[in-house]
Amino acid sequence: MVFFNHATRQMTVKIVYYGPGLCGKTTNLNTIYGKTSQKARGEMVSLNTETDRTLFFDLLPMELGLFRDYHVRLHLCTVPGQIALDTTRQLVLRNVDGIVFVVDSQRGRMDANHESIRNLWDNLRLQGDDPDRMPMVVQYNKRDLPGVMPIPELREELGIPPGVPEFEASAVDGVGVFDTLKPITRECLKLIPEPSKLPEGRTDSVTPEKRPSLYPEDFATAPTAVANSVAPASQEVSVPLAAKVPQLRSERS
Repeated sequence: MVFFNHATRQMTVKIVYYGPGLCGKTTNLNTIYGKTSQKARGEMVSLNTETDRTLFFDLLPMELGLFRDYHVRLHLCTVPGQIALDTTRQLVLRNVDGIVFVVDSQRGRMDANHESIRNLWDNLRLQGDDPDRMPMVVQYNKRDLPGVMPIPELREELGIPPGVPEFEASAVDGVGVFDTLKPITRECLKLIPEPSKLPEGRTDSVTPEKRPSLYPEDFATAPTAVANSVAPASQEVSVPLAAKVPQLRSERS
């Protein structure tokens, strides 16, 4: 659901980077933030936990210009990868317009990739969204590491349906980061109806065609299990405001 502000002639598109822990979601947003003009970006907010971070900030890409006489503002978010923090992921996912699913290309991370994409589908269904109609782009990250899985094998393992845009990346080097951001923005804009005919606030977009399902209902985790998942009390998030890009972790992300 895109947010329209007719007074300021702006529309806000919310894009969430989803994927397993340390797959490179945070690195993607750090790269985007660090390589865009200060005039075009809002303040970055970091929600820190013991093992992961969630970032979000607004971006007003100058190269997009006007779309139907409205300025397009992107609201970019990541989610924590740890399953224990599912409640936080559900909150971040609310009112999402498009998904970048970041795949960890390392062979030993396939179970985590499977678990994360099933969890994404469960959480979208839980909030009333159809996962097979949600604009999505897949990023195969960490392609710079030795021994990563070939793209065709990753695609088959994860069941990525035809027609979903896919990109190779090494987010830590900035490779493929903007190549991923541009198409998900385009996919979201395709579904925006004529703003002048819509009320102010969040408004339903055009319903896209249904894709072949990545995970059928009977294969996914039961939504009730997701709804009952609560982050441990010891991992309550804090919300410090960051005026500059947070330093990257020493761990490979």
